[in-house]
Amino acid sequence: MSTNIQAKANLIWEVATKLVGVYKPHEYGKVILPMTVLKRFDDILKPTKQAVLDKYEEVKNFEVKDAFLTEASGYCFYNTSKYDFEKLLSDPDNIESNFKNYLNGFSDNVIDILSNFKFNNEVKTMADNRLLYVVIEEFNSKKAYMGLDEVRTEDMGYIFEELVRKFSESYDEEAGAHFTARDIIYLMTDLLIAEEQDILINDNKVKTIYDMAMGTSQMLACMTDRLKQLNKNVKVNCYGQELNPETYAIAKADMLIKGGDADNFKQGDTLDDDKFKGYTFDYIISNPPFGIDWKKQKKVIEEEVSKGVHGRFPVGTPKISDGQMLFTLNGIAKLKDNGKMAIIQNGSPLFSGAAGSGESEIRRYIIENDWLEAIIQLPTDLFYNTGISTYIWLINKGKEGTIREGKVQLIDASNCYISRRKNIGNKRKDLDEDSRKLILQAYSEFMNKEYCKNDKIVESKIFDNNDFGFNRITIESPEIDENQIAVKDKKGNIKADSNKRDYENVPLKEDIEEYFEREVLPYNENAWIDKKKTQIGYEIPFTRYFYKYIAPENSDDILARIRKNESDIMNSLKRLFEEDK
Repeated sequence: MSTNIQAKANLIWEVATKLVGVYKPHEYGKVILPMTVLKRFDDILKPTKQAVLDKYEEVKNFEVKDAFLTEASGYCFYNTSKYDFEKLLSDPDNIESNFKNYLNGFSDNVIDILSNFKFNNEVKTMADNRLLYVVIEEFNSKKAYMGLDEVRTEDMGYIFEELVRKFSESYDEEAGAHFTARDIIYLMTDLLIAEEQDILINDNKVKTIYDMAMGTSQMLACMTDRLKQLNKNVKVNCYGQELNPETYAIAKADMLIKGGDADNFKQGDTLDDDKFKGYTFDYIISNPPFGIDWKKQKKVIEEEVSKGVHGRFPVGTPKISDGQMLFTLNGIAKLKDNGKMAIIQNGSPLFSGAAGSGESEIRRYIIENDWLEAIIQLPTDLFYNTGISTYIWLINKGKEGTIREGKVQLIDASNCYISRRKNIGNKRKDLDEDSRKLILQAYSEFMNKEYCKNDKIVESKIFDNNDFGFNRITIESPEIDENQIAVKDKKGNIKADSNKRDYENVPLKEDIEEYFEREVLPYNENAWIDKKKTQIGYEIPFTRYFYKYIAPENSDDILARIRKNESDIMNSLKRLFEEDK
């Protein structure tokens, strides 16, 4: 983010100083965000304002008039009120009624945005506390100007993002509800198109992109930019769903300003209110919440599970306390047969849940269908609102016939970053261009190799799909009586001692009987496997694969260092006492 954009966002947020006493800090965004959207629209529409008013007089009695008014405005939105921010300030005594007239003059798509902000409530609150005029005056100042001649569409996206981040910080939202910085988004977009660039350059067809937790829609915007950079003639259609009404409103406003189809953006909960039933997409890019439970959506989700392969969650569900893997399944269901998805997750989906659990079955479903292409571990402290370890999962339904068929690439990029000179929330690190290039190189070369550049390190390892699978076997031992004789049941079978029951995970590549004879029988000669209880499981122990043993320091070296430190301290004390004399 440039210094100018950061400064613009800070200046806009400073308007919040006028709200002190009426609004609490975590409520500032309720005013600042919709007013920013309104001022952006006001400044953009100013050059064609009179043309719209003239056209409105001609067509105001027509049953359908939107097409005439959008043509006059030059955008897919308009305002037919005689007021703008400047004219509102000329009549302070009637500021509330005039401002409501101004708001009602907008086209329906803008009114929908304002309704999601629940802005009418704030207008009344500001008017009742004699703040409305003051806030409009602040937003009409030169510092708050947001016309296209000074603030590009891309820059406006950054401003929205920064304002929402500030609002989120003041509200102290959960770590899982973080925002995705642009450096991470650019890495995700580049990973999605890395192996398709030659095709995309000459492909003038329509490409569809979907974000199931779109936030302010910056992921969709960045992905569109990347595709347009490769081929300016390609048509890109963006689709997104967002639960938070305010954030959805910002995304829709941003798309309207860009001249895109804002009707492809929907408000609602993706997990239990799918707005894109029957849709499939070329690309999916998303950073859904993790560590958030799905108790409220349980009924609908379980109904979806009951549909089997005809539903979005055909293999069951993860634990109720964390629904992030449900988003992964939703994305897979919405990919075209050759579609690709980049989705951010924390470490839990790699290994949580034993064999047979919902998490393990979801991993099994993805890997046995050969859809998992790669997982990239990112550095910590990359996000604004959380510093935990995160991973990009790349899902590809078109691996068949490529060198990646039957394989999964794991990339450890946790040591590939630059430190920020100034932290933004919890974001202490950036993926600069060199870092992204090094990660892309590792991904594209598809080798078991370590890549180094200056102090940046990226390590790539290639695995077979079934390297992640195992048979969980149940090992039983006999129940022994007081005479140390095995107890038998009525049928003459030796009874198992439930207190001595044990479990072993045997890699799928290994024969169970050979493993049992080698690893169990030498230590428990009377043990046996209860084959009816054997279950297949999948896990991806990422950290174990990249673990590097560091030998402890030699004791003689430690002792020598201690003695040197003692000598240095004694010499320092000696000099100190000599100076005192």
